[in-house]
Amino acid sequence: MPIAGRTAASSRLAAGLTARFRIPRALHPGAWWLWALGMATAASRTTNPLLLLLTVAVCGYVVTRRRGDAPWALAFRMYLVLGAFIVVMRVVFRLVFGGGQGETVLFTLPEIPLPQWAAGIRLFGPVAAEQLLSGLYDGLRLATMLVCVGAANALANPKRMLKALPGALYEIGTSVVVALSVAPQLVESVQRVRRARRLRGGAQRGMRALRGILVPVLEDALARSLALAAAMASHGYGRTGRTAPAARLVTGFLVLTGLLGVCAGLYGVMDSSVPAYLGAPALLAGLALAVAGLLLGGRRVRRSRYRPDRWRAAELLTAAAGASAGALMYVTTKVDPADLYPSLSPLTWPELGLLPALAVLAGLLPAWLTPPPALTRPCRPDGEQPRAHPAGPGAAPEPGGPETTRETSKETSKETVA
Repeated sequence: MPIAGRTAASSRLAAGLTARFRIPRALHPGAWWLWALGMATAASRTTNPLLLLLTVAVCGYVVTRRRGDAPWALAFRMYLVLGAFIVVMRVVFRLVFGGGQGETVLFTLPEIPLPQWAAGIRLFGPVAAEQLLSGLYDGLRLATMLVCVGAANALANPKRMLKALPGALYEIGTSVVVALSVAPQLVESVQRVRRARRLRGGAQRGMRALRGILVPVLEDALARSLALAAAMASHGYGRTGRTAPAARLVTGFLVLTGLLGVCAGLYGVMDSSVPAYLGAPALLAGLALAVAGLLLGGRRVRRSRYRPDRWRAAELLTAAAGASAGALMYVTTKVDPADLYPSLSPLTWPELGLLPALAVLAGLLPAWLTPPPALTRPCRPDGEQPRAHPAGPGAAPEPGGPETTRETSKETSKETVA
């Protein structure tokens, strides 16, 4: 093939791939959850505030570029607020329950004396910088992991995630999806009630405004709960079909034993002091038992799927980005763990290493290598203005509108007849 022909073919292939990634569509929810779990795993491996803040920034950027306009996409801000609350509470606990274990004492609070039976507990007293930073680092790590889960909750469609679960986990998956949907639905209810209050001219603030918002939100939550219960009952939630009781017992035993084996195997892999047979062998045996139980239990649940979600290149890239973040951070713990855990005694300024920074930045790939989300609300092209409707029944029709077109056609027909 000539060079010009190869160049043209390569250009067409690149243009086709680019167009495929630009077509708006929703990714498989499992891909977003795998990406988020990889980012959370990377965050759990460090207490470096620079890496943790970088992880939060990466998750926020991906959510900003790839979230849709569904109700669950609005819950990410609430996870950020909850993460900030966790950080503040961890620092406050160190202040209240004795933060004086360290050489750098910042200030001293009046200590509250306690009885003899509470001799191991101290309230207030000297406050050291080492203890405050320890609480700050631990709280920031927990908050970052929560933000990663919130990012998955804002990006993944919970209904599609339920549809992608195996048949044996349908009942459990329904409960989990309902639990994960509580926060997005609560945010949507609060925003709808506040918008209605603004339209009605409500200018109350403080406790009065809270009472005016809380009661409608609780009423809406109760109505949705009743509707959900009716829908689950009509869809046969909890049905067992014609499966024998012995088969259900065997399925439950296999799944439960497999999950216990997976937990023991993961603990053995992460802890080097555990015997070798509790590591990879227990993990593989647990996975085998769990898969066997899922396959056996899937036979008793008959489900029909309309337009099943498929794993394509974008989904694989998203899952690989999260796995790369967790894997690179795990390698860093073996190669250079000093960058992951800043020293508190003596106090040192945290440093941003190259390898852990690359591990976190790998999570940015879904922001560019995935198609944009498919929006459910219609949007106008750039520069187009909404049409102004007539103010009332007697107002003049809009030029070029349906009324003007109808009158013009009537006049034309009259002239033709004449």
